[in-house]
Amino acid sequence: MILRLVERTVVLLVSLAVSSVLVFAFLAVLPGDPARVALGVNASEDAVAELRRQFGLDRPLTTQYVDWLGGLLQGDFGISYISKAEIGPQIADRFQVTAWLVVTAMVIALLVAAPAGTVMAARHRKLSGLALSALSQVGVAVPAFLAGILLIMVFAVKLGWLPANGWTPPAEDPVMFMKQLALPALSLGLVQGAVLTRYVRSAVLDVLREDYLRTARAKGLRPFPALWRHGLRNAAVPVVTVLGLQLATLLIGAVVVERVFVIPGLGSLLLDGVSSRDLLMVQDVVMVLVVAVLVVNFLVDLLYVALDPRLRVSR
Repeated sequence: MILRLVERTVVLLVSLAVSSVLVFAFLAVLPGDPARVALGVNASEDAVAELRRQFGLDRPLTTQYVDWLGGLLQGDFGISYISKAEIGPQIADRFQVTAWLVVTAMVIALLVAAPAGTVMAARHRKLSGLALSALSQVGVAVPAFLAGILLIMVFAVKLGWLPANGWTPPAEDPVMFMKQLALPALSLGLVQGAVLTRYVRSAVLDVLREDYLRTARAKGLRPFPALWRHGLRNAAVPVVTVLGLQLATLLIGAVVVERVFVIPGLGSLLLDGVSSRDLLMVQDVVMVLVVAVLVVNFLVDLLYVALDPRLRVSR
């Protein structure tokens, strides 16, 4: 157990280091000059050169990378090229919004996938199981932004039950916060729930074929009690490994969904930075998203060990 924890920690640190190099290198080779963008096309070369010096863009790339990484490790995300405001507080504020959206969507996905996938597996040869399977295939084919538009048309435009866009902090108005969170979280959660349902179905089907579950049935347990008592924990092991990938997909989907619902999250901040060529802002936001995904995958690995006792055996 301890050896595996050390191994996964080393892998996490190496992955973070490699990711930081790739993020910096990718954005460094993009065409265009942030100083020229900030001053406009009519700015003089002297003014552009002075602004490049202020931004630190005239230094070697290795020096820029070391300073940028050192600042991140100390919690200093730098100053925006465009707004001249500190980037750290902006990311912290927007991250809370995205975290609410992604966590709520993941909870919705699990609430949909766990029962639906289990029923699909237990009744895979019956009409109800086939109907749920077909419905999940439709959900997989629908992108999150299209699901959001459809939900807006039904629940905001036609029925008028929920607002179509906007964001209110939970401390300011909890009721309005829940109303504005409902549609974007549903658009992300239902689509990812449909995807996760397929994995749950496959995992439960594998468990249903195991000898220990047949033995439980032979002792008199009915199908669902036997599966609940002896099978779901084993079925959860392969499903948990998918959750890290699902979170990465949710973060990517949140970038688009936040635009659809006019939510001021990390996705909106990232797209604003790209459109204005605020490369330092883009660098920082992308790195924060990468760190979030890698840390969640690290935690999923630890949960995987907790669920599977065979991995706790020392070498």
